[in-house]
Amino acid sequence: MSTPASPPDRGRPSKSVAASEASTAPGAPRPVYSTGGIAAASAAGIGLAVIVTFTMAGWVAAPHDTFGEDIADLLRSAVLAWLVGHHVSFTILEGQISLLPMGLVLLPGMLLYRFGRWLARNCEIERLRHVHRAALAIAGPYAAIAGTLALLAHTDAVEPSMPRALLMGFVIAFLAGGLGVLRQLMKDKGVAAGDLLDLMPARSRSLLVGMLVSSGTLLAGGLLLFLVALAMSFDEVLAITASLAPGLIGGVLLFIVQLAYLPNAVVFAVCYALGPGFAVGTETLVAPTGVSVGALPSLPMLAALPTNGAAPVLSLAALAVPFVAGALGGVVTQRHAPDVVSEAAPLWGFVCGVTTGILCAALAGAAGGSLGTQRLAEVGPSAWQVGLVAALEVGVAAAVAAWIANWWYARKLNRTVVARREEARAERSPEPSMPVVELPEDVPSGKGLATVTPLRPREEEPEATEGTEGTEPTIAERREELKRVRKARRADRATERRARKEARRELREQRRAEKEARSWWRRGGDVEEEVSEEELYGITYEASSEELDQRN
Repeated sequence: MSTPASPPDRGRPSKSVAASEASTAPGAPRPVYSTGGIAAASAAGIGLAVIVTFTMAGWVAAPHDTFGEDIADLLRSAVLAWLVGHHVSFTILEGQISLLPMGLVLLPGMLLYRFGRWLARNCEIERLRHVHRAALAIAGPYAAIAGTLALLAHTDAVEPSMPRALLMGFVIAFLAGGLGVLRQLMKDKGVAAGDLLDLMPARSRSLLVGMLVSSGTLLAGGLLLFLVALAMSFDEVLAITASLAPGLIGGVLLFIVQLAYLPNAVVFAVCYALGPGFAVGTETLVAPTGVSVGALPSLPMLAALPTNGAAPVLSLAALAVPFVAGALGGVVTQRHAPDVVSEAAPLWGFVCGVTTGILCAALAGAAGGSLGTQRLAEVGPSAWQVGLVAALEVGVAAAVAAWIANWWYARKLNRTVVARREEARAERSPEPSMPVVELPEDVPSGKGLATVTPLRPREEEPEATEGTEGTEPTIAERREELKRVRKARRADRATERRARKEARRELREQRRAEKEARSWWRRGGDVEEEVSEEELYGITYEASSEELDQRN
């Protein structure tokens, strides 16, 4: 019912009309899921256009028939290359091709990351914990596009794996697109990356950082090993390139292919440094224990492989990389979350090594594969062997380093607590000021010239008895001196134990404060929960026998 002061209802737009007008306004946020579909289609289209461009360049450089006869095969090859960039294996008449370049994943990953940021700018995402919704909005349509392209590229000679296309398309889009959405939200809300780590529990954060440090050290060592091996065989690299005679365009494409396979080579070098090594065909092995390789494809980067026989002596220095990685990971693990109980530090260091081993096993499984023919049906490392050896080597080194680092941090913390106590004690009971000594005018004084210490008056010194000058202390006096020394040592040990106990108590209070500070995230916002404490009272009374008879 409208009041006289209000305008008539027939002139007001309905709520649905107002909502539709607000959604179509220029500055209004867009729906998340429809915008995610647009972002997925745009990322896939641009990536496919880039692959078609490179494929066209290779087609122009190579001898070919008329353009009309090869256009279908050209487009199908571009789609197949796009699927290879998403690590999708395919089957040919000779076997299966699963040794795919890991570097090509960078192209769709960067495109999805950029369109994830675009989605976050155009859609309204209230909280950081809602990032998974935007990631799902991109990953679902992108997986559908990848599966459709795998179906279109299917021929009698080449058969891409459609389930793998769906899975890898979803995983890559979810991770890269979600990372782009998260980065844009953090930029808009002014949240630093360290703040996200602070939201995690202290132990989980320390294990994550320790695993990343250990894995990064292993990958850096593998990259260095591969580059050194390639530099030592640079003459052979030039000879293989000259024998191929690729030309200008072919040389650029050859360089891009080798650059795409660089992450695979780095993972292979990491497996060599760990010990299990890798295979470059059936019944072959490249490991520190020995090298046995056969005929290899004409690829310049394969010149980095050592010759048959014993492993090069210089390459054996790479065996120290896993232990260095474990030591760094163990130190970082304890630096982010020192343990109150020193016996627990090696355990968490070993857990850091186990997580690093799991990551190494996953990388080894993704880097290896098959090239179809019987000769190259097995290329790459054994994933379970690499994971097991990495967990043991990195875990043991991390356990020892974590124990030493935790002992050092606890010792430093104990010293800090003792210093604070001494300062507090000095403030409560200040020492008497030293008497001022007046120097004669002819005595030079100043910084670095003279130091004057007041001495006790002569009369306060105990007078030496006759016959005791120059004599040694008696046995009783030695025993008394030993008793005083032992008593002082016991007092020092007691003080140290109390300091350690105080340090542990302060560490527990600090962790409890951190958990209370993180509780706002788990409740979904800055909401202060009021805890009401109610006191309960019990009332007892005694009933007489007459009252009991009446109740019965």
